[in-house]
Amino acid sequence: MSLLSIATGRRAGGLAVPVWLWVGAGALVLVLLQGAMMLRDTDTYWQLRVGQWILDNHALPRVDVFSLTRAGAPWLSSSWLAQVLFAQAYALAGWTGIVALSALAIAATFALLVAVLERRLPASYAAIVAITAFALSAQHFLARPHVLAMPLMVGWIASLVSASDRRVAPSFAALPLIALWANLHGGFVLGLALVAPIALDALWNAERPRRVALALRWALFGLAAAAACCATPYGWNSLLASARILDLGELLTLISEWAPVSFASFGLFEGCLLLLIGAALASGVKLPPTRILLALGLFHMALNHTRNIEVFALLLPIVLMAPVAAQFGLRPAAGEAARPRWITTAIALVAVALAGTGVAMSRDYRPTDGERYAEAVAALRAHHATRVFNDYGFGGYMIWAGGPPPFIDGRAELYGEAFALDHLHATSLADPAGFNRLLNDWRIDATIMYPTTPAARLLDHVEGWQRVFTSELAVVHVRTASGGADLKVRD
Repeated sequence: MSLLSIATGRRAGGLAVPVWLWVGAGALVLVLLQGAMMLRDTDTYWQLRVGQWILDNHALPRVDVFSLTRAGAPWLSSSWLAQVLFAQAYALAGWTGIVALSALAIAATFALLVAVLERRLPASYAAIVAITAFALSAQHFLARPHVLAMPLMVGWIASLVSASDRRVAPSFAALPLIALWANLHGGFVLGLALVAPIALDALWNAERPRRVALALRWALFGLAAAAACCATPYGWNSLLASARILDLGELLTLISEWAPVSFASFGLFEGCLLLLIGAALASGVKLPPTRILLALGLFHMALNHTRNIEVFALLLPIVLMAPVAAQFGLRPAAGEAARPRWITTAIALVAVALAGTGVAMSRDYRPTDGERYAEAVAALRAHHATRVFNDYGFGGYMIWAGGPPPFIDGRAELYGEAFALDHLHATSLADPAGFNRLLNDWRIDATIMYPTTPAARLLDHVEGWQRVFTSELAVVHVRTASGGADLKVRD
């Protein structure tokens, strides 16, 4: 088979070779080859532990049961279903199961993206767009709940945009998508928020006599979507819990994935943006005002928070495909649009999923630095530490390992902006007095921090503190009997 045959999705004998299948299978292979990279984020540990807790207790958490500093405080897990799926995958196949589950979700996302784009664009164009989106999104391919929700995000937004293109209200059959999304990941609030601007797009392009009736149908759908988002064990509290992370103010700029995009050095995202802008200027792309607003909104999200680059990469093509295809006369090749999509897609995806899972099971995936985290926590236990001050990145592993309970972990919405900033200023020694206050107020008997953390270096020279463990990843200090209330440097 020639490369041209693959690109156009056809065999010489006339049998269709779906491009979405090639892209989905390719994505699956690439992700599985680098599967261990999906386990590099320590938040995966606490996500897995929450899922195990839910299965063990046959209940969902409503207060914190894992930390030292927030024990008993109200906390809802907006990603409970994803956490349970991760726990089940881990029970079946260990870390390999988690990698396989995440890889299948990613493959399904890009296969679905191609299937959506093929409705308006030639298959080869759809494949190129999806491959570019894959490259832009790869930095956020982590074994965490957002990955399992990615295909639902693509399917939900595609259903809204398709309805707008046809100047009708979306089908209520799409509501299970956002209901499932609401149980998998808190990002469902984006899907709900986009109903209004996409409805405005539909009204903008509709004939004037139909606008009032169409507005009422979209409004009814929006209310139904909001109700579907509450179809979780937490009810309407899911909306509040998911939105709470956006209230973290300054803290969001200091968490790497929530920080604004930096153009200090040239990167793939900047290159793609420049190409996109250059192509639009050179070709004279014209968009309806409402689609321009949607595109700018996605662009703003990507610039504002690094983690939203994948949202930009996956959703912008869906938003732009219809007007761009209409302006430049692009359309699927003969026979592509009529191909039976969903039954064929389901059968082929099952086949690819089984093959990919088999490949995954033949490999032994393990988290990055997992053994080093285990050694450091073992040192805490060896010294009977129970009240531990930790660097942010150790919290997830401490929860997964069953203690000691962390001072802070990746659940930023639980700790709040003020507490997390106090912790950050303390570890960086921007506020040495604050570091001393936290150690005393919480009666800390040990610390576990990265070797480069200024506070860890300071304790090497403070009376009443002794370093008892050192590795390339962590240093552990314990308070000795001579430890006082103040941080006094040894003579």
